Amino acid sequence: MANYQNILFENKGGIAHLTINRPDKLNALNLQTIEDIKIAFEEIYDDSSIKGVIITGSGEKAFVAGADISEIAELNELNARKFAESGQEVFTSIENCHKPVIGLVNGFALGGGCELAMACHMRVATANARFGQPEVNLGVIPGYGGTQRLTQLIGKAKSFELCMTGDMINANQALDLGLINYVLESPTEALAKCEEILNKVISKAPVAIGLVIDCINAVNKEQENGYQTEANGFAACTKTTDFAEGTSAFLEKRKPVFKGE
Repeated sequence: MANYQNILFENKGGIAHLTINRPDKLNALNLQTIEDIKIAFEEIYDDSSIKGVIITGSGEKAFVAGADISEIAELNELNARKFAESGQEVFTSIENCHKPVIGLVNGFALGGGCELAMACHMRVATANARFGQPEVNLGVIPGYGGTQRLTQLIGKAKSFELCMTGDMINANQALDLGLINYVLESPTEALAKCEEILNKVISKAPVAIGLVIDCINAVNKEQENGYQTEANGFAACTKTTDFAEGTSAFLEKRKPVFKGE
């Protein structure tokens, strides 16, 4: 396992717990933290014992309160593009991961923090969570995919409003907009919900889950025909051992035993 500077990473019974660990900075994303997340997801991709992922923030105040403003302040037109593209690449690797990834949003998820949460496949929030893309307050715009994923999740009208005003919304508002899946009162309850969802997903055929992720992501890729991707994925499922096991188990009225093959 890699030596991480700004995250905590632990495999607990097949579920990887990735915690952004800069509580004194409200878990702000600096370049080192982005690099740590990148390396962690390389490990998640490669480690067959990891079946699902929970991403959260250290402490009680913040999931991730944004990017590190001290680094953003030093950007110029030349290096800002690389800064944004590097973050986008890492967040896309989260979105495209064939293992289910849930963001446990505990506290502030602003700017890069909201973008990190949106890169996850699902989001569970605590009651004190706050979401927003306040970059316009710094004279800049979201750079880690926020304009794209926010619009995909909640639509253009509210995305325009949140990105142009920089306003925050609370957990219940985020739930109503479809930005998150569940709101729980405490971090303990939220963690239990994440584990409940992951354990249910992990019990399904892994190849099929990975292809579900590909197909749903393809809806928002203009260069891909989502329906064709879905058809290709459906066909690909039928040549797996898990497909044979799943259909046989259904017909035999028993619980399937999937092997990811």
